[in-house]
Amino acid sequence: MSDDNLKPATIAARAAGAMNMGDGGVVPGIAVASTYARHSDNALMRADNLYARDENDTVRQTEEVIRQLEGAADSLLFPSGMAAIAALFRALPSGARVIMQSGIYWGATVWVRDYCARHAVTLEEVDSSDITALEAACATPADLVWIEVPSNPWLKITDITRAADLAHAAGALLAVDGTAASPVLSRVLDMGADISMHSATKSMNGHSDVVAGVLSCRDADAPVWRAIAQARHDGGAILGPFEAWLLMRGLRTLPLRMERMCANALRVAKAMAAHDGIDAVWYPGLTDHPGHAVATQQMCGGYGCLLSVLVRGDAARAIEVAGRLQLFHRATSLGGVESLIEHRATIEPDTGIPVNLLRLSIGIEDADDLIADLTQALDGGQ
Repeated sequence: MSDDNLKPATIAARAAGAMNMGDGGVVPGIAVASTYARHSDNALMRADNLYARDENDTVRQTEEVIRQLEGAADSLLFPSGMAAIAALFRALPSGARVIMQSGIYWGATVWVRDYCARHAVTLEEVDSSDITALEAACATPADLVWIEVPSNPWLKITDITRAADLAHAAGALLAVDGTAASPVLSRVLDMGADISMHSATKSMNGHSDVVAGVLSCRDADAPVWRAIAQARHDGGAILGPFEAWLLMRGLRTLPLRMERMCANALRVAKAMAAHDGIDAVWYPGLTDHPGHAVATQQMCGGYGCLLSVLVRGDAARAIEVAGRLQLFHRATSLGGVESLIEHRATIEPDTGIPVNLLRLSIGIEDADDLIADLTQALDGGQ
């Protein structure tokens, strides 16, 4: 049976077939050497191991797990999600034109705006969930279309297949940040995307103890991919072996965790939508979400762990509600086994984020307990 034909749960649990070959252990080991020996004739003992800048078996094996989960031609790990984004943008030609989705992860937006301004890259931001707006932007030739599905924290859904068609007609690559979905829920390369990006810090690792990023491609021979790989080798934007091992350990339970988190998130979203203290809930799993039909078509097995709720009242009221919670950690990030809550306008003020918005990352706890905690916080802490 071909590894690429296995289901995600099997690929993940087996760590893509890795095992500790030294002692026969079923748990992959950690290769920590920074350099590699040569034979007496000066030939390398292994032709692919010269120096551990990006030649490490633990990193390679973790990349292979991700490659199989993505259905990709190749995957490359980076020391953070932002490092992965930067690697892609730095591979663009001078004078490139980029179409970027508006209302996405603020850290990416700030960095991309600054990079494009300093490197003569034309940047156009567009709400890509409005396919007519994306179509208009793609009427002019471009080099890259960058979207995030679902978007953070607006939870907007872009039709990836349609976006790929529009990008390619404009002569552009389509890159998708699928962090909020993970490759378990959305295999974006199968939908026509050229490059998939994830902050592996989030659900792929799932335990809030690793910072990492990854890029995967549909064509490993594409010039942009060769440029990314060469730049990573030359510039040393690598993930350490211990972090890669922790990430591999997290990946082994990714399908199981996502199943539980998605089920919990849907129950929490429905409960919050019915509460008088909530003005709105943004979650693509709700049937009244404007992107529900598209999300149902292109997400498999759930709608993700991320949702946003708009508390009835102002910023002070939203912060007050968050402050009453006893089970949710008040912290940034998402995708971990523990549930988190964040007043997003505190992180990115004056950007259009509603001041009464609380972003929730739902973990693997009992959904009834999470709903009870949110309810008591909204009802006044009684």
